[in-house]
Amino acid sequence: MNETTKVKGKVLLIYPPSPVLNREDRCQQPTKELLVIPPLPPTDLMYLASISENCGYEAMIRDYSQGGDLISDLKSFKPDFLVANIATPTFKSDIDALKLAKEILPNVTIIVKGASFLTYNTNAIYENSFIDYVIIGEAELTLKDILEGVPNNEILGICYRENFQPVKTEKRPFIENLDILPFPARHLVDNSKYIRPDNGKIQAVVKVSRGCPYHCFFCLATPVSGAKVRVRSAENIIAELRECVEKYNIRNFLFWSDIFNFDREWTIDLCKKIIDSGLKITWSSNTRANTIDDEMAKFMYKAGCRLVSIGVESGSQAMLNNIGKKLSLDEIRSTVKILKKNKIKIYNYFVIGLPWETEETVEETIKFAIELDSNFVSFYTATPLPGTKYFAYAMLNKLVDGNMDFTKAYFEPVVKSHTLTKERIFELHKQAVRRFYLRPKFIIKTLLSLRSFAEFKNYFIAGLNLLRH
Repeated sequence: MNETTKVKGKVLLIYPPSPVLNREDRCQQPTKELLVIPPLPPTDLMYLASISENCGYEAMIRDYSQGGDLISDLKSFKPDFLVANIATPTFKSDIDALKLAKEILPNVTIIVKGASFLTYNTNAIYENSFIDYVIIGEAELTLKDILEGVPNNEILGICYRENFQPVKTEKRPFIENLDILPFPARHLVDNSKYIRPDNGKIQAVVKVSRGCPYHCFFCLATPVSGAKVRVRSAENIIAELRECVEKYNIRNFLFWSDIFNFDREWTIDLCKKIIDSGLKITWSSNTRANTIDDEMAKFMYKAGCRLVSIGVESGSQAMLNNIGKKLSLDEIRSTVKILKKNKIKIYNYFVIGLPWETEETVEETIKFAIELDSNFVSFYTATPLPGTKYFAYAMLNKLVDGNMDFTKAYFEPVVKSHTLTKERIFELHKQAVRRFYLRPKFIIKTLLSLRSFAEFKNYFIAGLNLLRH
């Protein structure tokens, strides 16, 4: 923003004080217990900060899970608007922080966003008088309308208060052309706090697409981002990558998407343009296990892809069928084989404790994980976040055993399965982690693959965390 430009006001955008948590709506993961999940930069806030600056406001971003003093910042910065990403695992403490903010600055306009508000929206306004706006769905254009003073009843995708009663407007359509969004405001964060867990280098998140057509039983991707896959143009992505390299000296990236290589032609075109750009970068992405082939993997590696994560979920075909994964175990085997052939590391995700889980299906999952023998694995405990099919199923089938406590989501079980208690699911989860990572073959292979002291140090810390499980 030009220094001579008159500033309309100030916008403070925050991750409230909490344990370190990746707050991307579909993956609200505490990082402490999950071994190889690094903290990710607040890219959603960076997008909203760019929107704020484009509307003529001074913006400040604070990720208080990484340190900082909310009270001090409120008193010194004196924002007109406070925008907060509220996560399900830290919901109560997040909300309490906003209540405190309103007490310190009674005139600040408080705006909240987050996946919780797909279901908890009018009640959030009714029960929390200090919240002025709830944003439902994609937040960028909604925040723009609020900051530009569009009348509340004309703003799509919000809840607000009128005559002491909550009002909910019509749903906002998803942004069809993602290229219209400004690049994230990386100049407003300390990028050095967000590093790759293996090499200790700064890692940026580049959001390359939104949406997923599969609507898996336990996943928020489709409720949050829709069933249509909306991709950015390769040219737009390259421009952001170039800015990261030239302006911030960042060369390590996570290509964030709900399903990266859904469109084969787009994926290969993006890889070709990265190669032609001359940018010397490395990146990781996710994939679905039946959308990759040898030619695509070759282009991905040549373009700098060094790791791909796969949502395997289970080693039981019956479980995959029950959750609507529409994948076969042989398709997963084939994809893993292709990635290994092309020297791309593999990070497999598994979920333990879904409603149909039994001792036998967990054993199938552990054996399948060991058979695939990927470089990294996360065994998550099944977590029915509000807004998913799983949440509705758990409530209807009385799988809730006590209070639903999401504070250690994906690590400690929130609900039981039809045949397993929460306690047993937790034990099986810990067994799975130990049996995969403490294999002599895996340890030797990992040690032989290390290329630097930074890698050794980070694996050593992960190993200590593992032994605490």
